[in-house]
Amino acid sequence: MKPGTIALRQRVWPVVTVLACVLLLWYAGAVALNRAGAIERVLPSSHPNGGWTWAELVGATLTMERPVLPAPHQVAADLHSSLADWPLDSPRNLLYHVAVTAQSTLVGFVLGTLLGVALAAAIVHSRTLDRALLPWIVASQTVPVLAIAPIVLVILGSLGFSGVAPKATIAMYLCFFPVTVAMVQGLRAPQRIETELMHTYAASRLQAFWLLRMPSALPYLFPSLRVAIAAGLVGAMVAELPTGAQAGLGARLLTGSYYGNTVGIWSALVMSALLGLALTAAVAAVERLVLRSWRPV
Repeated sequence: MKPGTIALRQRVWPVVTVLACVLLLWYAGAVALNRAGAIERVLPSSHPNGGWTWAELVGATLTMERPVLPAPHQVAADLHSSLADWPLDSPRNLLYHVAVTAQSTLVGFVLGTLLGVALAAAIVHSRTLDRALLPWIVASQTVPVLAIAPIVLVILGSLGFSGVAPKATIAMYLCFFPVTVAMVQGLRAPQRIETELMHTYAASRLQAFWLLRMPSALPYLFPSLRVAIAAGLVGAMVAELPTGAQAGLGARLLTGSYYGNTVGIWSALVMSALLGLALTAAVAAVERLVLRSWRPV
């Protein structure tokens, strides 16, 4: 067997095994949680006089219209119907909501990254800012985002900001913290002999930052960016809840909860997970590209 095939199997089989276990537990949970509803609502109409079998009970739990826990095949069917039966610009198509949430996430991610890098650079170059800012940066993350989101949205709304800006602000709030903490550690990573060498060459602070500190911080930066973009996605979805937004994955979750559409809720959850995987994979691809081609001049 070729080495490439062996390496591929070593990467794929663990993923397939975990996925199979998750699906098995999911089906078992669907049967257990939907059992009472199936006995109460589905089976009496099929068997008015009773006499149903366990196979019929399991079948009923996995085909309920409003289950407590939808089965995987029900979620897959709802996803296929949403993506295939409606145009991309239709609110019934999940990709339409994915685009809305992804836009807010990416804007907030970019703003949060810039803010995090700027704060880290200021903290590293100033002991006063290190003592003054870092404790407040840490304390800011102790406030639950569900509590701060309505406040921020009301303030920004009173200032005339609507649409992407309020949601991106909440996403930025969750993005900047991991970037700041990781960049502070990364910018302080160069050893003393390396910084003294830069002083020997009479390098300015900007030159030392770009030629020494920034390359040392890159291995710290990109893992924090993967965490940040996932947190930004959560922030964007949370920001869609208190506004009663009509578009976005958060709005889709809210609509599903209003109408008791658990299958739609789980479809939106699965789509948000896929969006999170796509965004983190994109950051990982940029990381490989940058670390491979970084050549400070």
